[in-house]
Amino acid sequence: MKLNDESALKVAEFLLQIKAIKLQPNKPFTWASGWKSPIYCDNRVTLSYPKIRTYIRQQFVNVINDQFGKPDVIAGVATGGIAHGALVAEEMGLPFVYIRSEAKKHGLTNMIEGVVEKGQSVIIIEDLISTGGSSLKALDALRIAGCDVKGMAAIFTYGFKAATDNFKKEKCKLVTLSDYETLIKQALKSNYITEKDLKSLKEWREEPSEWGR
Repeated sequence: MKLNDESALKVAEFLLQIKAIKLQPNKPFTWASGWKSPIYCDNRVTLSYPKIRTYIRQQFVNVINDQFGKPDVIAGVATGGIAHGALVAEEMGLPFVYIRSEAKKHGLTNMIEGVVEKGQSVIIIEDLISTGGSSLKALDALRIAGCDVKGMAAIFTYGFKAATDNFKKEKCKLVTLSDYETLIKQALKSNYITEKDLKSLKEWREEPSEWGR
């Protein structure tokens, strides 16, 4: 689920404005997976804009209070969720940890950096949800540590069915500040894209692995 429509549109507007998200249906990007895509998302860009990162931080805080209640710990997913998670934890006066993409190959071989205790309630902060695979590895690490993960909050999701299915399978509630449908709605409203582009963008979301071939 996403935040209320007004806030979701505002987040989408900001992401387009600062080019954290780029839409190029006629000049597709190639993802690491090999997929051709009309969209490229790098939400780390938001950190360079104080007004926007503050707005995003506050929306995260609102989502957590409204949807989950105040947890014991905020956890960021490496790397995109670390800075946003730390900002949220600071605002809420909570401890912060982050989850590595894989365990360190030396020392204590940690996946979790920071201090969490068995039984503590945790909210995970992520910047982007694609299929959900890397985000749910963070969930697994916290559960193995004995934490009670209340759910995950992310800035943006492409809304792939695979992600919905993966989060449902893991019984993890996901709330996002904005999503793909809201983004293209805002992009059309602001003349960033045309009606012709809209058709192509919707087709990509339905069959991303086949689009552009």
